[in-house]
Amino acid sequence: MLDQRAQTLLKSLIEHYIADGQPVGSRSLSKFSGLELSPATIRNVMSDLEEMGFIASPHTSAGRIPTARGYRLFVDSLLTVRPLGQSELSEMRGAIQPDQPQRVISQASLLLSELTHFAGVVIAPRRQQPKIRQIEFLALSDKRILLIIVTADGDVQNRILFTQRTYSPSELTTAANYLNQHFSGYDFQQIRGRVQDELKQLRADMLELMSAAITASDEAVSNTSSHYVISGERNLLEVEDLSSNMSRLRKLFDMFEQRTGLSQLLELSSHAEGVQVFIGDESGIDTLDECSVVAASYEVDGQVVGTIGVVGPTRMAYERVIPIVDITAKLLANALSAP
Repeated sequence: MLDQRAQTLLKSLIEHYIADGQPVGSRSLSKFSGLELSPATIRNVMSDLEEMGFIASPHTSAGRIPTARGYRLFVDSLLTVRPLGQSELSEMRGAIQPDQPQRVISQASLLLSELTHFAGVVIAPRRQQPKIRQIEFLALSDKRILLIIVTADGDVQNRILFTQRTYSPSELTTAANYLNQHFSGYDFQQIRGRVQDELKQLRADMLELMSAAITASDEAVSNTSSHYVISGERNLLEVEDLSSNMSRLRKLFDMFEQRTGLSQLLELSSHAEGVQVFIGDESGIDTLDECSVVAASYEVDGQVVGTIGVVGPTRMAYERVIPIVDITAKLLANALSAP
């Protein structure tokens, strides 16, 4: 798409913008790039890069800054990843030691945030989904029913169901007996494989209750099967690119607290090899439009069990953050696999 000269200028512009956060002008770029080009020639190339959407001109400056598209080309094709030094590698190895799994997860999250000065996130290993021992219904009011789920390991989950009509105590007993008879001893992955055929055999007036119960039970049990640990959120308060917009920053912290959106984004990385970089709106999450997420999955016994990531501004030192995420994922895998 770009000739060598344009690539060199774009790479130089992005590297220097990441370093000092100031828009880069053609005169400065002629010094940074090492190319024997006149400022006028550089201005023409920059104009072409801007027309193609790789850089943009802030209203308050004659210089240019990278766009999300520019960062994407930089990360995919122009970036030179900087290997970490031996002292830093030794520090990382010492920070993540085989111990209790939850402690190792916290160590990895803290390490990511301390080394990058951004937010470090670790999706904990997925627990095997428990089997259902018993399901019960308890009427709370005309159209509110308490669903009680007891798993085979003794965990109890409660959910409130809102129904379209009132169910009698005998109907609730019949429904509970049916579910316990047909689904006790199964986990919800197995139940989902059977449920459609089973429900077709029910009376129409019981279908709503059964469907709601199975959906709520699935959600209740799934919510206990994995979680994530986040460290260093407060680091983002010190990032000028983000702290200048407090409304957006508050939404970012709300997203960290709610967890769902970020978890789903990190889960995408569990299906890919190596380090994944989501820049700006590539994440599909509006709150992250001004952020980048660098993520990698980690394995235990050859199976992907979770994901780690760093959340920071789009103006981050990718050449440093990428190897930190990559090595932390490997160290975490080793620690969790240790006998």
